[in-house]
Amino acid sequence: MEIKYIVIVQCHIVTEKCPGFFCENAFTKRVGAFTEYKGNSHIRCITVSCGGCCGRAVHRKLSLLLKTLKKREGIEKESVIVHLASCIAFDNFHAPPCPHINYLKELIGVKLGLPIKEGTKISDLSEKRRSECLYQPRS
Repeated sequence: MEIKYIVIVQCHIVTEKCPGFFCENAFTKRVGAFTEYKGNSHIRCITVSCGGCCGRAVHRKLSLLLKTLKKREGIEKESVIVHLASCIAFDNFHAPPCPHINYLKELIGVKLGLPIKEGTKISDLSEKRRSECLYQPRS
């Protein structure tokens, strides 16, 4: 089924400082982890926080979003994909990768049955630091 909606899940701790501009900008310009969506200007995007460690609130948030999308927009679950923001998925200047990432993947991918991609904005500086072994490599 065609992707109609992307949900970016950001780290709650990071959102206390980061407004999410670079994630949204990467989506809008279809760069970084969003390059595969080039030419698909109809795809919509929303950003939510994980709700804080351990991320359990993300299940409630995404469950409600899925119900709302179906009821209000006629968008089925199969048309939604989740991107774990780079602040959760990768070692970067915000912090190391989220220690609860596997739990988040279980809640999102297994419990809710949503496809998951890792990353949003791919920072050139973070990539440089990965190549210098200052940050963990992206998987």
